[in-house]
Amino acid sequence: MASILNADLHCHSVVSDGTLTPEALAERASANGVDLWSLTDHDEIGGQQRAAAAAAASGMRYLTGAEISVTFIGKTVHIVGLGFDAGNAQLLAGLANTRGGREQRAREMAEGLAKVGIPGCYEGALAYVGNPDLISRTHFARHLVESGVCKDTHEVFRRFLTDGKPGFVPHRWASLGEAVRWITEAGGVAVIAHPARYDFTANEEFALLTEFIGHGGQAVEVVTGSHTAAEQVRYAQVAQEHGLAASRGSDFHSPEESHTDLGRLPLLPGHLRPVWELLAHRIQ
Repeated sequence: MASILNADLHCHSVVSDGTLTPEALAERASANGVDLWSLTDHDEIGGQQRAAAAAAASGMRYLTGAEISVTFIGKTVHIVGLGFDAGNAQLLAGLANTRGGREQRAREMAEGLAKVGIPGCYEGALAYVGNPDLISRTHFARHLVESGVCKDTHEVFRRFLTDGKPGFVPHRWASLGEAVRWITEAGGVAVIAHPARYDFTANEEFALLTEFIGHGGQAVEVVTGSHTAAEQVRYAQVAQEHGLAASRGSDFHSPEESHTDLGRLPLLPGHLRPVWELLAHRIQ
């Protein structure tokens, strides 16, 4: 019965790279029938009190959340933390350090774009940033769409912001072990976000899963906005094979940009253990 809960445990607000406030997200999630919600801004928990209060006002249950950027075998991987103590000093310090390198990275991205004839991108991206500490590729993408360089953000990433393209600058994030420890030592559960997106080989993915579990990670996103039906089946099998709980979240950023709306996802397969069963004592 628990697997049919309409839980959306992955989305973003203006506190990171979303376009809606925590309050507007809560209203939208509630209108779409979400029962259990979490706001998971990138490397930032500054919106948690607002989100929890808005969830309560909308009649939804709530779990604290964040999406932490980590570097694993040279690639950026995202780990969602759920149900942690948002006042935990170690978690707060770790997130602050993770955010610290974003400004320099953004300036280097702008330099790369200027070299191919697109000047002023740092200042342009800043116009879309709610929190300057969290300037990201998404903000650059929005600027390039609004300035007419590309027709949508997907084209921007394809042409300019992925590995080997003019605006791509790698960043050294937290390690996988650090992120998982910050979450678990703050009383939460660590979740591998949208695993199909990383384009790992079978051996690389096995290494990610085994190291993640070794550090105390307990769950994987099975149903998420970027997963196809076949990928949902595959990661349901991965969850079973590795003894991981399953999570569900839209990864919603914006009404204009996101393919999947809050709460409008397939249900978790009934044979999996939902991640919220591990967090029943943490639900607000």
